[in-house]
Formats: sequence, C-alpha cells, structure tokens
Amino acid sequence: MRARLVTEENKKWWTLAAVAFGLFMIMLDNTVVNVALPSIQRDLDMKLSELEWIVSGYALTFAALMLIGGKLADAYGRRLIFVIGIAVFTLASLACGLASTGEVLIAARVAQGVGAAMMNPATLSIIAVTFPARERGTAIGIWAGVSALALAIGPLVGGLLTEHAGWNWIFFINVPVGILGIFASFVLIDESRDESHERLDLPGLFTSGIGLFALTYGLIEANNYGWGSTRIVGAFVVAAVALVSFVLLERHTRAPMLDLTLFRNRTYVGANLVMLLVALAMFGVFFFVSLYMQNVLGYSAVQAGAAFLPMTLLIIVVAPLAGRASDRFGSRWLMTTGMVLLAAQLAYFSQLSADSTFWRMLPALVLGGFGMAMTMTPSSAAAMRAVPVAKAGMGSAVLNAFRQVGGSTGIALMGAIMASRLTTPPTPASFMDGFERALLVASGIALAGAIVAAILVRPHDRSHGAEESAPAVAEAA
Repeated sequence: MRARLVTEENKKWWTLAAVAFGLFMIMLDNTVVNVALPSIQRDLDMKLSELEWIVSGYALTFAALMLIGGKLADAYGRRLIFVIGIAVFTLASLACGLASTGEVLIAARVAQGVGAAMMNPATLSIIAVTFPARERGTAIGIWAGVSALALAIGPLVGGLLTEHAGWNWIFFINVPVGILGIFASFVLIDESRDESHERLDLPGLFTSGIGLFALTYGLIEANNYGWGSTRIVGAFVVAAVALVSFVLLERHTRAPMLDLTLFRNRTYVGANLVMLLVALAMFGVFFFVSLYMQNVLGYSAVQAGAAFLPMTLLIIVVAPLAGRASDRFGSRWLMTTGMVLLAAQLAYFSQLSADSTFWRMLPALVLGGFGMAMTMTPSSAAAMRAVPVAKAGMGSAVLNAFRQVGGSTGIALMGAIMASRLTTPPTPASFMDGFERALLVASGIALAGAIVAAILVRPHDRSHGAEESAPAVAEAA
C-alpha cells in the first residue's frame, strides 16, 4: 500500500511535467517568431501587412477559440483534447517550416493558434483535477514559471536558430518536441472529464467564437486601420452583438457552454479582472520596451531578449514560492502586493532616457520579476480554487481568454498612445515622449488591479475552492 501511495504521489508531478512540456511549446511560439520576421520577409517577399499577420493570425485564433477549447476538454476528456491540440500544433509547425509563400505560412500560423487554443485551457484543468487544493498553488506556480521561461527565451532561441540554421527551424524544432509530448501525455496523464456533461451547446460555441474573434481582430488591427474606421467599428459591433447574444443564450439554455454561476463567486471574478488588468498593463509594455532597447538604445534582437532575463529568472524562481504561499495564506495580499510592485516598475520605466544603460533598467526588471510572479501565479491559483473541479476546463479557458484579450487590448492601447506622440518621421525624442505617457497609463492600470484584488478576492480563498469542489464532484458522480 505504501509503495502504491508513493507511486501515486510521484505520478502527479510527472503529470505536471508532461503538461508543462506542451505548455512550453505553445508559449515559446508567442515570442520566438518576432526576431525571425526580417528573414522571413526577405525569403518569402512579404509585404509589411502580411508580416503582421504571421504574429496576429496566431494570437487571433488562440484567443477566439479558447472558450471552445476549454468546453471540449471538459466534455470529451482533458487529456484527449490536449493531445489533439499537440497534434494540430505539431502538424501546423511542420507546415510553417515548409511554407514557400506568405499565404501558406499565415494559414499554418492560424492552424497553430487552433492547436494552442485546445492545449492551453487543458493544461490548467489537468492540474486542477490532478492536485488537491492544498498543493494546487504550488503546481500552478511551476506552470507559470515554465510559461515565463518560454516567453523569455523565445527571442534568444529565435535569434540563434535564424542566424545559424534558418528561420524554418524555429518551426521545425516543434515537431520532435510535439511527438515526444504526445507520447508523454498518454503515459503520464490520466483521462478526466466533466461527467455531468449532456451535449455541446452549439449556439454558444458559435456566438462565443465569433464574438471573441471579432473583438480580438478589432483590437489587433485598430492601429493599422484607425479606431474610427468602418472595418474596426464594424468588428466591435459584431463582437458586441455576438457576445451579448452568447450571454443571453447561456442564461436560458438547459446545458450552457459557460456556466454563468461561476461569476457569482467574488474571488473568481476578482482573479479574472486582475488577470485582464495585468495583461493590459504589461503585454504592451514588453512590446514597446523591446522596441526601446532596439530602436533607441541600439540593442540587437538577441541582446534585447537577453536583457529581460533577470526579470524572467526571478519569475521562474519566485512563481513556485508564490504558489506555495497562496496555498498557505490565500492569494489576496500576494496579488495586491504584486500589482503594486508592477505599478512601481512601470513608473520607473517611464523615467528612462534615450541614453540609459542596462544597469539603469535593472531595478525595474527586478521589481517586475517579483511583481509578475506574485500576481500571475496567485491569480491563477485563486481562480482555479474558486471553480468546481468538474468545470476546471471552462474556468481555465475563461481565465486565459481574459488574459489574451487584455494583452491584445494593452498592445493596441499603448500603440495608440505612442502613435499620438510620434512625429513624421519618428525621432528618438518623440518616441520617448510617447513611451513615457504609455508607461504612466500602464502604471495606473496596475494600481487599479491592486485595488480590485484587495476588494474582490477572498482572504481565505484556499479553503473556499475546496469546499465548492467537493459537492460539485459528488453531484456529478
């Protein structure tokens, strides 16, 4: 009996390793492509607008299909959907590497986004059903650390592969990793699903997909076409109509895709809002701080990626500790403190000049490392503890959708602020003017997130989720 218990105890950590393996692959592709874009443009003779869609196409389908991926995972098996997602992502990566035209590459990147949307919600839901509530924060901390590592080394990996092997290899490298991930998933992950599932809510799937697609499209393309253009206003109108229709459908259908009662939980609402605000404040900043390093300070793409390593290494180290602390003490004050630290980081960044050194930036990078780890991990842990285990896939999908929409909005918002200050042609002085204003706005958003966390997240959320989960599982059984 003791030997069997030890084996079961070890297996959940191996399950986490298998999930983290797949997560690493999809998060790496968020940033690994950026530094290869000039080489891709030369080889495939692509226009700038087409080049933008190599990045946007992936982000668009990733965000738009997240809710659907979470529902499919709960309904048909979390391991099954995770494995299908890896397979789709791996085949799409192969197609990206083999692409001989820009159109084929963009289509393959869209397919990668479909695979990522199936995988990402399943990763958190597998963790939620594998780990007991008292250890879930620690596991999510490791999950967050792996995600941060992938995002941080993406530019470095992309730069090295592009320089020494060719841009195709940033995609080819996913193929053996994906095959290994499929094998590991079948060996290390137990299947689980929502046993109370009755049928797919097709109207809900359709309206949520259309709504999130239109919203993300509008946010991504707003700076290209103008916020008041017919195309962008039309996208926002379609998004509003589709999402309102989705909510009305979910309120009245017998077996809704999204259980709106999840939002009766104050902690779950707070965690989602904090995730939205931290992405809104930080994603655009990462983008424009990287541009600042390259266009103003003269860093190469690889040097700019390496400059973020102090922040990333801190996230990797601190995220599991923050998760463990949230298991013991709850997430409320960790999230609040983390958002305050991020606000301080952004305010510090706003004071940088056109001749700042790396050592001048280092204090802000340190503040950001602690702030991101203390915000992202406890927020994820609080949300997943507040959701019944049977609904873990959907709970995770909503959280990730909030993050993705926040990130898209952040890039669009910071871009609009920057664009309002840039001269024609752009000068370092006008760039720094817009940079300062955008960062101060982002700092204010982070402070708003701290207030949301302090007000909405329950101080003892660690026990709340466990209490809710047990009746849900019993009812399902």
